[in-house]
Parts: sequence; C-alpha cells; structure tokens
Amino acid sequence: MAAIWVDADACPQIVRDILLRAAERTGVPVTFVANQPIRLPAGLPVKAVQVPPGFDVADNYIAQRATTEDLVITQDIPLAAEVVKNGAAAVSPRGQRHTKESIGQRLAIRDLMSDLRDAGMVRGGPPPLSQADRQNFANQLDKWLATAKRG
Repeated sequence: MAAIWVDADACPQIVRDILLRAAERTGVPVTFVANQPIRLPAGLPVKAVQVPPGFDVADNYIAQRATTEDLVITQDIPLAAEVVKNGAAAVSPRGQRHTKESIGQRLAIRDLMSDLRDAGMVRGGPPPLSQADRQNFANQLDKWLATAKRG
C-alpha cells in the first residue's frame, strides 16, 4: 500500500495541515518522522515517529523505509535524491517535484549555495511559503494521490 513519509523537523504547519486533510479524505497513511515529539489528531491514518537526535537520523529512517509506491515530503535535497534513486516520489513543501532527471541539478545548486553561505556571500534562508507555494504543494500531492496504489 502506498504511503506518505514526511521529513517533519522542518515541515511547515500549513503543509502538515494539508497532509492531515489528505489522509482523512483518502485514507492514505502518513508518517511524520522527526527528532522531536509531534502531536497529531487521533482517528486518522497518521502517526508520528520520534527518532533520536543526530545528523540525518530522520532522513536515514525515511530513506530505509520508503518504497517505490511511496511519496516523501522533504526540503532536504540529499534525502530527495536518495529516495528518488530508490524509486519513490519526492516533493518539497513548496510543491517542487524531484525526479531522476532534475535531482542532479538541484544537488549541484544546493552545494553551490552551501559554499556561498560558508563564504559569507549569501545569508538567510528561503522566504516563507507563499500562497502559490501552498497551491503548488497541494497540486503535486493531488497528482500523486490520483495515481497512488491503495489497499
């Protein structure tokens, strides 16, 4: 059965809310993985997994469990690259779909931006999610749900 895995440590609340509504509407199980406790409503096909603190612990947990039928929600480009390589679908909270064709370029951009930040040439993080980002995410989720194998 298809499932959704969420790299939840940095998942925006609005994206979490969209995922909860989707789980309620479709019955597709959603697992939120984080190194901190996450409170979720009862009665939905959702669960929270708390992993120990540490570098990439949540990412590794997801990468080891996501199957080719699953969707992974993450802002982490290396995690997206790993799950896409293994056949799962990956979408960012901004609705950016990661594919085998696009992930190499995204990794290169991520590495460049990291180098620029380390050199002090770029500061700050990405802007807050816009309404367009939310809509893009919801659209990508709906596309995946329409083709997901259930049951």
